[in-house]
Amino acid sequence: MKFTDTTFRDGHQSLLATRLKTADMEPMAELMDTIGFHSMEVWGGATFDVATRYLIEDPWERLKRFKSLIKNTPLSMLLRGQSLVGYRNYADDVVEKFIERSAYNGIDVFRVFDALNDERNLEKSTTAIKNVNKHLQLTICYSVTDGGSMGGPIYTLDYFTNKAKSLESMGADSICIKDMAGLLSPFDAYTLFTELKKSIKVPLQLHTHYTSGMASMTALKAIEAGVDVVDACLSPLGLRTSQPAIEPLVMSLKNHSRASGLNLEVLHKASDQLETILKKYKTDLEMPRASIIDAKVLSHQIPGGMISNLISQLRELDALDKLDDVLADIPSTRKDLGYPPLVTPISQMVGTQSVSNILNGKYKMISSQLQNYLKGMYGKSPSKIDDELLSQVDSKDILNQDSRPADLLDPELNNSSEKVKEITENIDDILTYTLYPTTGMKFLRQKHGIDPILKDESQNQIEKSTPTISKNDETKSPSKSSNLKTFNVFVEGQHFEVEVDPVYRKPKITKDDITAEPIKDNNEKSDGEILLAPMPGTVSKYNVQLGDQVSKGDTILILEAMKMENALSSPKSGIVTEISFKEGDSVIKGDILAVIS
Repeated sequence: MKFTDTTFRDGHQSLLATRLKTADMEPMAELMDTIGFHSMEVWGGATFDVATRYLIEDPWERLKRFKSLIKNTPLSMLLRGQSLVGYRNYADDVVEKFIERSAYNGIDVFRVFDALNDERNLEKSTTAIKNVNKHLQLTICYSVTDGGSMGGPIYTLDYFTNKAKSLESMGADSICIKDMAGLLSPFDAYTLFTELKKSIKVPLQLHTHYTSGMASMTALKAIEAGVDVVDACLSPLGLRTSQPAIEPLVMSLKNHSRASGLNLEVLHKASDQLETILKKYKTDLEMPRASIIDAKVLSHQIPGGMISNLISQLRELDALDKLDDVLADIPSTRKDLGYPPLVTPISQMVGTQSVSNILNGKYKMISSQLQNYLKGMYGKSPSKIDDELLSQVDSKDILNQDSRPADLLDPELNNSSEKVKEITENIDDILTYTLYPTTGMKFLRQKHGIDPILKDESQNQIEKSTPTISKNDETKSPSKSSNLKTFNVFVEGQHFEVEVDPVYRKPKITKDDITAEPIKDNNEKSDGEILLAPMPGTVSKYNVQLGDQVSKGDTILILEAMKMENALSSPKSGIVTEISFKEGDSVIKGDILAVIS
């Protein structure tokens, strides 16, 4: 039995929103290479975006560093078909070059999926991977409708076997069943892999999540049915919304005909090392629930990585108390969209839309990406989209589903090269900008020393969890009073005896405190109507200039929030008399973005 380790990618993507830094994984890499994994998933998914957006790290350098340290184990990445590692479909020239550079920098196995299981969106990446002579693993996203198990009107056994046959005919070297939300039950797994083994000649792999609590049982039944490879990760990042822990699976198979042959002692050593590293990520690992499983996933079907991102986004919006409301909204939003599998980028669209529905009202604000989904730019939805929701886009913009969506996209790389030519001519940098024009440009300016590198989010969180001591000048230290108390303080296993002397002071009231005028709200304007940021985000671009005449409903700017682009419209007809930010600026909820007079 073979195992793919996901610790360096989906393990931390699922549990701490992909915040592990390269420097913290490097010390483990060589030890992990000795374990004997079938492959190690180290790249793709959200790692690329998070590295540039939050960690201020170059993801290409991360890949090259892993390749230099991990010499014996094939390196794997997760690729979103025509969407690569982004949130929209990219032109064919971008797909070809990205795959070429990924292979050159160290990727051996490309796990490729399309969020709608639309084979048309896999065609270009399939050809590109074959051209660089790397392992092509085509993937089926596992999903269910309302019943919580395989079957129903869409996701039947025939649906999955027919998809697998189609992928094999496209030239897949192996096929993966990607159960991103942990919905595949043990006996459904046995039925599915038993049938696939009869129909498919290439190796089969299972990727699942522990979210519902079924993953280890599902993995064992899949192994019993003949699956060739199972994804798992080291126990400190296992279970919860991540993959099953590898150590119990190895032990369960120890005296079985399909024993893995992996050394438990080496696995324990690697897990101990990971435990030490994770101490600095305590804040990221905090979960709002005591339970390590979420039985409600059978209803909302949000995958593990998306749940950690939802929690992170709601915390940033100071709306974590709305998590249950958001999760309750997701099934109805998904139904309106034609029951798409909830995997990135579709899960991101649905999750973000549900957040907006709860905070701003049902479908009051729809991201540009979701509008493109309604137009068919992401492919064909599994079933009919709600007519009322579909009316949000012009019917003449809806694509003919007989054509490949990417055929309508113009080449992008030349334009991207022109946009960043004053900063860099490096092709990997150009690809970074192409994937994320707003945050990518911000990262490149920091990488090349044009803009200062601000303290990143994870470092801020580490510092927040670290106690600080303010010390007065020793020459002015007061005498100890009779109120002095001694406390035992324990910090990560270390004991400190601390003396605390309470200080009682009455607050000073000055004349200014009495006569000062009330502080005006920052958002007050003497004339005109203001356009406020509905949530924290980044200004992607302004569609207007000072002095422009606009009509009510015209798009004033594009705000990138929660990884989606949101068009913010004018609240009235008039003239643009103030533009408060520039492209690339970060804003918080309530910031004045523009004034219309």
